[in-house]
Amino acid sequence: MRKIAIYDMDKTLTRKATFGPFLAYAVPRHAPWRILLLPIVALVTLGYALKLIDRGQLKATNLGLMMGRRINAAGLTEISRGFAGRTLARNMLPQALDQIAADKEAGYAIMIASASYAFYVDEVGKLIGADHVVATRATSCEANVSPTLDGENCYGAAKLAMVVDALTALDIDRSQCHIRFYSDHVSDAPCMDWADEAFATSPHAPLRTLALARGWPVFDWM
Repeated sequence: MRKIAIYDMDKTLTRKATFGPFLAYAVPRHAPWRILLLPIVALVTLGYALKLIDRGQLKATNLGLMMGRRINAAGLTEISRGFAGRTLARNMLPQALDQIAADKEAGYAIMIASASYAFYVDEVGKLIGADHVVATRATSCEANVSPTLDGENCYGAAKLAMVVDALTALDIDRSQCHIRFYSDHVSDAPCMDWADEAFATSPHAPLRTLALARGWPVFDWM
């Protein structure tokens, strides 16, 4: 029986969400003049709040505004690696890292499943010793990366579908696995219902309520 522990990233492994901090780190190193476009970013974010656009469109539009429509892939990797190091030093929850270590000790392979862009989730995964990463992919074109999503935004039911696809690509038989899933957010309920064990970590109110109803353990990591 294979054992896999799957972790959401933002506010599960980290204290705060990572996309805004990534842009704050990346823009001065990539195209500082794009800070002038922040008022447009605010308008786009308002459009999301008003349900005029979805999460994927919000993410792609704001990344395009802040980083451009053609981002040099090598430069993006370098920036992402630096951001991952900063994330590990400043934003990771120690209890989450302890739980990863405990899961590894118990024989679990570690997977991160995140709605954040894979170009920096991959780098975070390397630093914490994750075996696999499932995340929102940006479109690659020759030596450049486009903010346009390559496939689904890795969120909600789409995250579960992407995790299942990843297991298939790895030639892993779900019926021969014991899977744990850790998350702070109720949007991951499809994954948590599908897993053999689900853990609500520092959950927001809707997930805390659901966890109590489903009997999922609650960890308050700080």
